[in-house]
Amino acid sequence: MTTPSETRATESTQPSQRLMSVDALRGFDMFWIIGADSLVYALNGMSKSRPTSFLAEQLDHAEWAGFHFYDLIFPLFVFIVGVSLVFSLTKSIERAGRAEALVRVFRRSVLLFAVGIFYSGGFTSPWPDIRLMGVLNRIALAYFFAGLLFCFFKPRALVAICVGILGGYWAIMTFVPVRDIQLTKENLAHLASQAGDKQTAALFEGEGNPSAAKNSPAWVAAEKMFYAMTNRVVGKFEQGLNLANHIDFEYLPGRKYDTFFDPEGYLSTMPAVATCLLGVFAGMLLRNQSLPGVQKVVWLIGFGIAGVALGWLWGAQFPVIKKIWTSSYVLVAGGYSAILLGVFYLIVDVWQARAWCQPFVWMGMNSITIYLAGNILGDFRPLAMRLAGGDVKMFFDNAVARGFGEMVISIVGLLLAFWVVHFLYKRKIFLRL
Repeated sequence: MTTPSETRATESTQPSQRLMSVDALRGFDMFWIIGADSLVYALNGMSKSRPTSFLAEQLDHAEWAGFHFYDLIFPLFVFIVGVSLVFSLTKSIERAGRAEALVRVFRRSVLLFAVGIFYSGGFTSPWPDIRLMGVLNRIALAYFFAGLLFCFFKPRALVAICVGILGGYWAIMTFVPVRDIQLTKENLAHLASQAGDKQTAALFEGEGNPSAAKNSPAWVAAEKMFYAMTNRVVGKFEQGLNLANHIDFEYLPGRKYDTFFDPEGYLSTMPAVATCLLGVFAGMLLRNQSLPGVQKVVWLIGFGIAGVALGWLWGAQFPVIKKIWTSSYVLVAGGYSAILLGVFYLIVDVWQARAWCQPFVWMGMNSITIYLAGNILGDFRPLAMRLAGGDVKMFFDNAVARGFGEMVISIVGLLLAFWVVHFLYKRKIFLRL
């Protein structure tokens, strides 16, 4: 005999229905992407203290190794993509067969990849000042490969593939030799200065991104220094001194986000597929009709805690680094993502407490739309400045507290974003690539 809460949880997880908790969690994730962090920065600017400084630090990426709350935002979205594809592709397979599901995966991946190039500037500038690999591009590739694997393999095989990806990436990054040269502007300038070549050192001390300029003297000089290095090392994970970064330097065309390499480059996309597969496993769990809702929550949170613990343990040898998406980072971020999903699922779909999360649902169901809108409008800040900048901002700074004007601008920007997604939600307008 099932309890009322278990009955409601079972009804809410029927394959034909959307899980509100997934949409709400996606919207919660987008909430931070479109500018919620500015609220904390404004608060810290008004009154700096240990708590506000800590929160502000957590809303900035770790410089290299380590993990802050903001380092969870991107992998959480990839994780949710994996959760969602279980429901959407299963529905496609049941209705029209696997071929139709594969067409869906291919079409959505190509469109999202194209949107990613547009998001990064598109064809505003001439080649090579065009970024080919960015956030949306990585999501597209992770969805593509995870979707294909889901269509062809059973759960046990998917688990083995996920483990293989994480273990394989660790082995490649640890044991494949790389040139003993750190590809950062600072280090290249230092090496050139040590060699007495002040002219070359000055190239790396200048402004601009050498990868975005055709035949850039700084890029040519970096290539000369890179290929002249004959000494090889293994097991290196420093910024600019690791296999993923060196592969980007040699083979990734176009503008690189970090000058000589890219945080969404070729090799580090492989473990991002594993992040998406972790979401697939969570989606399979949520879709399992034989388990009551509370038990699903226990499994999600239990696996999440185990993932975080294992990830930090692995991080002792293979550091937790977002910018090269290390295997340990996959486990830590995936663990926190599973815990968050478990909490949202418990509150929203098991306990049916939904009024509080409705704004997040609006945003979660139009996540790509609001992401693009934020890119074009500048995270809604320029528009918010038109409404609450100037004398309005000065009034709040003088009448309430210094820095409160920035807080008001941040709040107005977020309200504008929520107004947009609410407008679209009410009119049932959803951007589905």
